[in-house]
Amino acid sequence: MDTSTDKISKLRLSSVVLPLSTPISDAKVLTGRQKPMSEVVFLFVEVTTADGHEGIGFSYSKRAGGPGQYAHACEIAEAALGEDPNDIGKLWTKLCWAGASVGRSGLATQAIAAFDVALWDLKAKRAGLPLAKLLGSHRDGVRTYNTSGGFLHTPIEQVIENARAALARGIGGIKLKVGQPDWRTDVARVTAVREALGDDVPLMVDANQQWDRATALRMGRIFAEFGLVWIEEPLDAYDAEGHARLTRTLDTPIATGEMLASVGEHVALIKAGAADILQPDAPRIGGITQFLKLATLAEAEQLEIAPHFAMEIHLHLAAHYPIEPWVEHFDWLDPLFTEQLETRDGRMWISDRPGLGITLTDRARAWTAARAEFRV
Repeated sequence: MDTSTDKISKLRLSSVVLPLSTPISDAKVLTGRQKPMSEVVFLFVEVTTADGHEGIGFSYSKRAGGPGQYAHACEIAEAALGEDPNDIGKLWTKLCWAGASVGRSGLATQAIAAFDVALWDLKAKRAGLPLAKLLGSHRDGVRTYNTSGGFLHTPIEQVIENARAALARGIGGIKLKVGQPDWRTDVARVTAVREALGDDVPLMVDANQQWDRATALRMGRIFAEFGLVWIEEPLDAYDAEGHARLTRTLDTPIATGEMLASVGEHVALIKAGAADILQPDAPRIGGITQFLKLATLAEAEQLEIAPHFAMEIHLHLAAHYPIEPWVEHFDWLDPLFTEQLETRDGRMWISDRPGLGITLTDRARAWTAARAEFRV
């Protein structure tokens, strides 16, 4: 088949509000900077071509920004109509220029990300391959750790029960939120989990940017005895120099990057030597096309990666990364998709379904708050 004649003929955009069963609190809530999170807003883009090929992609926002992502996507969507869906890089640039006055990071690129992910999904489906195989996979399963069971609003007894349940489901590691107003509470919770799970279970902690430099250094030294895989976001996401000092000083690896909204912002981290483990988020930095650019830069510096959230996308991208990565397990998104990802033996596994291997559930369709359709 001559795919070069195919054209994007239809785009369906939808804003879907996913309610969370329990309001979520991390350190940003306990320090009064944010309210508990009760929902996540998704921007879905569904692409159809003149030859009948289809792809689906998504971006998301937490607490604020969802309506803005959707509005920007609606404004730029027509720029993609009639274009060859194979030319993903060209289309990313065209969509960026369609809304260039609002910049090349943040909300604007997050809107473009949903188009970009959909085009990669379409390309892999047309090839009859999972996305990881289309990109070229280094492994069929990626080490995975659970985050959703260890938030600060959860009593420690429940955290331990959640951790044991995650390990029983074949998840390999457990991440705990820290950053309590009283640092001794953090130490007590990490101690309790380490004692309950034993020394062999990989543990990570995540301070969600709530420490200053002195506190981060002190807590990093205290946590050294727990053999953590990493300390995540000990400082403000844009404090590259502060993170660099920690990576030079502490034995425990430093992970950061999830809040950054472009490849360029990540480059600043890399140049500063600010992370042992980079945590890019494809929907936040503009999609898969931008993620692949960043991955090349990270590999050149021999950095590990542990992509943030959106495991339905990041499993494929982590499988493609040459250096052994981690992928974050969140069960929050399960109600959105008909298919569930397999976890066993400490890893999350690529399925044989083409593309991302996801389809929206009827429940996700019912949670649609706004939709728009664009045709040639």
